[in-house]
Amino acid sequence: MKQKPHILLLLATLVAVAMTSCNKDTATSDAVDPDAAKFVVLSEAIPDAILEIRYYGTYNFVGARIDGYLQPTALMVREAADSLRAVSDDLVAQGYRLKIYDAYRPQRAVDHFVRWASNIDDTAMKRYFYPDVDKSRLFELEYIMERSGHTRGSTVDLTIFDMRTEKEVDMGGTFDWFGSESHPDCGGDPETGTYRPNDTITAEQFANRMILRRAMMRHGFKPLDTEWWHFTLRNEPYPDTYFNLPVKTL
Repeated sequence: MKQKPHILLLLATLVAVAMTSCNKDTATSDAVDPDAAKFVVLSEAIPDAILEIRYYGTYNFVGARIDGYLQPTALMVREAADSLRAVSDDLVAQGYRLKIYDAYRPQRAVDHFVRWASNIDDTAMKRYFYPDVDKSRLFELEYIMERSGHTRGSTVDLTIFDMRTEKEVDMGGTFDWFGSESHPDCGGDPETGTYRPNDTITAEQFANRMILRRAMMRHGFKPLDTEWWHFTLRNEPYPDTYFNLPVKTL
């Protein structure tokens, strides 16, 4: 049966609307986050850096890939990345390379940590990261918080790799260990670099921590008093912004 012109016009309009809607949805899903322009990929900014992105894999205190980590890469805001490049150049001249565990962390990842910490029964990785801490106290002891400096884009968790021995430098403790052994003042005074004999870390391990700490501080980063591996750019450009951009190549 021959269709009337006005019916054909209506059908054409409906098809056009549907295609526009489909294209709009596709464009929205593929849209670039406007915050992406503030960030750089650390493997591009610092080619000498070694990446071991723990939250992309399953060897972390949760025991699963963390929300928001879409690729095993690391991001920081441009200003922080520039300063970290200076740290890298400094340490390369001493025979070391940076090894990065985590840098920018999206808010959705922090939310994942909070959900995990609220589930008291999930202790799959307790023996590896918090054997001496009752999981019910993680919020009280501030091992887990609803906000993280990492989410502002200027904080990094890292260690150093010795190019002469071809091994990670012995810091006397592991990344993300929940305990006083992770404190920079464990075994000595980090302000003066003076070692204090103890049963936790050796003089060499304490000195290794100081190599990283001094290099980071020379180039504008400030340390955290509870984690030897954690540093934040002193003059961070977005001190009040908590980004949610996923971690992936930009």
